[in-house]
Amino acid sequence: MGKLHIALFPVMAHGHMIPMLDMAKLFTSRGIQTTIISTLAFADPINKARDSGLDIGLSILKFPPEGSGIPDHMVSLDLVTEDWLPKFVESLVLLQEPVEKLIEELKLDCLVSDMFLPWTVDCAAKFGIPRLVFHGTSNFALCASEQMKLHKPYKNVTSDTETFVIPDFPHELKFVRTQVAPFQLAETENGFSKLMKQMTESVGRSYGVVVNSFYELESTYVDYYREVLGRKSWNIGPLLLSNNGNEEKVQRGKESAIGEHECLAWLNSKKQNSVVYVCFGSMATFTPAQLRETAIGLEESGQEFIWVVKKAKNEEEGKGKEEWLPENFEERVKDRGLIIRGWAPQLLILDHPAVGAFVTHCGWNSTLEGICAGVPMVTWPVFAEQFFNEKFVTEVLGTGVSVGNKKWLRAASEGVSREAVTNAVQRVMVGENASEMRKRAKYYKEMARRAVEEGGSSYNGLNEMIEDLSVYRAPEKQDLN
Repeated sequence: MGKLHIALFPVMAHGHMIPMLDMAKLFTSRGIQTTIISTLAFADPINKARDSGLDIGLSILKFPPEGSGIPDHMVSLDLVTEDWLPKFVESLVLLQEPVEKLIEELKLDCLVSDMFLPWTVDCAAKFGIPRLVFHGTSNFALCASEQMKLHKPYKNVTSDTETFVIPDFPHELKFVRTQVAPFQLAETENGFSKLMKQMTESVGRSYGVVVNSFYELESTYVDYYREVLGRKSWNIGPLLLSNNGNEEKVQRGKESAIGEHECLAWLNSKKQNSVVYVCFGSMATFTPAQLRETAIGLEESGQEFIWVVKKAKNEEEGKGKEEWLPENFEERVKDRGLIIRGWAPQLLILDHPAVGAFVTHCGWNSTLEGICAGVPMVTWPVFAEQFFNEKFVTEVLGTGVSVGNKKWLRAASEGVSREAVTNAVQRVMVGENASEMRKRAKYYKEMARRAVEEGGSSYNGLNEMIEDLSVYRAPEKQDLN
């Protein structure tokens, strides 16, 4: 049927755009005509990929859309404040008409769209093409969240400290109520729980699910997702391994706040496995009190570290100093601590032999980057499906230790003591199980490389997906209801 033309449509968030761009690079390398549907705020990394010679199409949508009522500066999810979130989500539906125009113009064979865009299943159906869903997380988290939604085991406990397990699950994993999203716990339906419902329903009506993972990493849950939950899926990751060379490692997402050479020079001066890398992604935010506890905890751990800290609004505007920073902190740790304010070249840092552990919020992109770099992790989840990913790393893979945060908070996270930080960092670096965790982490790194090589499970997974799409036939109209 000739060359497939697939469009990828991520939601406006760096954590969603980065793997979708990696997916576009992978598709292109395998002879698929690929177009990314994006907005102006996210066009830069795509244009850089195009300038480097990659044949990736780009179609720009206006965002915020006309009539959305959203302030013009809220162009991405990490800029959306809590009170604007429901409106932001609602405004995405206003993109339906321009997306349908694009499907028609581009003569697409398939649309891969973000889970936060459930209405795209209707766009695809209208033109008789398959819609594939991209959640941007693991099979494990997909299975756990589906079962959590279905069984609501948190309703069977009487307090926030009483533990419960996810029923009918391959591993017995204990959670507490505070690790569950507030919109899920709410008795009455709200904007976000309504969206979650639409998302689940749209997955059922989509042709299948593309997963940024690989079979050997979580075979039990790949099988569980397909066989127990009945989802058609293809595992084609880790997508980040479709990046080659240092330049691509430096230029993922936003512009880096530190020069590649300065960063590497600092790391080159350190011994192998001696540095802890601390970074919480683009969305997590902490109170000044928590940042202070973290700083003291890192200092008291006695370990060398690189710590990536988001700039506070007042610092970005040049209005005042960093109130959270303990007095003379940078002076005291100057020989063993490097603070990067802003965006960091994370892949480059994690791949450096000096890095011995990764303190992470357990977003799936970061978790996979840690897995591909073969480093053990200190898990510090804050919201979304991060509490599931933490369990996966610490209890299923056995490649990390938890810092002990049990409170789901989308913003201004706090509650982890300096002692907890010191203890977790020391355990992962020099504790009695540290070398065993490091060994296991290196094993999964090797598995990841093999999965994407010719003949590997993810390489074959993409072949199967291409084959399935090549013979796709739209269901009869009545089947769509």
